Amino acid sequence: MEQLQKAPWYYLVLLILAGESVFILPFVLPRVFRPTVLDVFTLDNTQLGLCFSVYGVVALVSYLFGGPLADKLPPRKLIATALWMTALGGVVYATFPSYFVLKVLYGYWGFTTIFLFWAAMIKATRVWGGTSSQGKAFGFLDGGRGLVGALFGTMGVLVFSVFITSEIAEATLTESRAAFRYVILVSTGIVVAVGFLVWFFLRMDKTSESAIILDKITVSQIKEVIKLPAVSLLMVIILCAYVGYKITDILSLYAQDVMLYDQVQSAQIGTLLLFVRPIVGVVIGILADRSQTTYWLMVSFVISFIGALLFATGIILSSSTFLFFMSIMVVATGVYAARSLYFSVMQRGRIPLVLTGTAVGLISLVGYTPDIFAGPAMGYLLDAYPGATGHQYVFWMLAVFSLVGGIAAWYYFKLYKK
Repeated sequence: MEQLQKAPWYYLVLLILAGESVFILPFVLPRVFRPTVLDVFTLDNTQLGLCFSVYGVVALVSYLFGGPLADKLPPRKLIATALWMTALGGVVYATFPSYFVLKVLYGYWGFTTIFLFWAAMIKATRVWGGTSSQGKAFGFLDGGRGLVGALFGTMGVLVFSVFITSEIAEATLTESRAAFRYVILVSTGIVVAVGFLVWFFLRMDKTSESAIILDKITVSQIKEVIKLPAVSLLMVIILCAYVGYKITDILSLYAQDVMLYDQVQSAQIGTLLLFVRPIVGVVIGILADRSQTTYWLMVSFVISFIGALLFATGIILSSSTFLFFMSIMVVATGVYAARSLYFSVMQRGRIPLVLTGTAVGLISLVGYTPDIFAGPAMGYLLDAYPGATGHQYVFWMLAVFSLVGGIAAWYYFKLYKK
């Protein structure tokens, strides 16, 4: 990897703040407050899944064109602009728009969070990690994002419970909407503030900045990236890992449907998951740098597969509280470890730093297609097979993708072992 001046510690802190803040509105709030979101927007699981699909379709195009853009413009400008534009969508979100407008809004977020943001964040993180700390850089990034998400989730639950005037179980739709509007608006304000922090403080010296930016991206350079075996393998690895990450969205709903928790208790399950993520990210990042990132990526899929089987076999009942929490920990460990590491193996796969944005765009074009199909697939299974059965089918889906991802990660490990 090209030698650059070491970026300061707060550079990674800003990337962590930005990396989760930009996804708070479209994804973190629906993950933590899924039952509430379904109620206040009068949606079923399939409709919410289709909103995510619209996001995914726009994101798919945005990955392709946003990748080269990240190789031509400084990360600071792209990331800050993305945050401000995403926050603008939060103002619309707080009006509880119609289903059609909500789908348009998710399409808009697919553009702001991906075209302007995604590849720029990954490239900036790779720069911070240098030649010897890629596992730490990406582990800390995803773990830190998890901590930021957990704090957002905790804040959201607190704000929501403060503004619910009656008992949670007896709250009317009007009361739930009023309380959730405050959650959205507070989150939007924080996203705007993080944008300003990035704009003013995520600066690189001119020499380092010029070293990671290309004046022009040529067709031959794109072909060079496509031919790398690491790129095609990472497409499969990220696709499978991302399906797992999307499936963690339903754990708060599982708490309500199967464990019979109320809205606040189920939201607390979603928030608990967010607190697991930073611990896993930090630990796996340190372990990966001390041995091999590719080995720990493979292990993470094995753990995810075991956790999926615990839920899929239907052994977790409403009375099995300890088993429920233990299984959540296993699934979360596997899913979050894979998510923390999959971009950290780019250096071992010999992907040039200066073409990171282009590579990320191409990899993400396939790797993040679960944004299109995972939501509707889960929504269909949950709506067509109510209760525990639908949830079991969703976790069988996780088991299959974890198995495929594990095989691809094993091959990557063998290919780049030396």
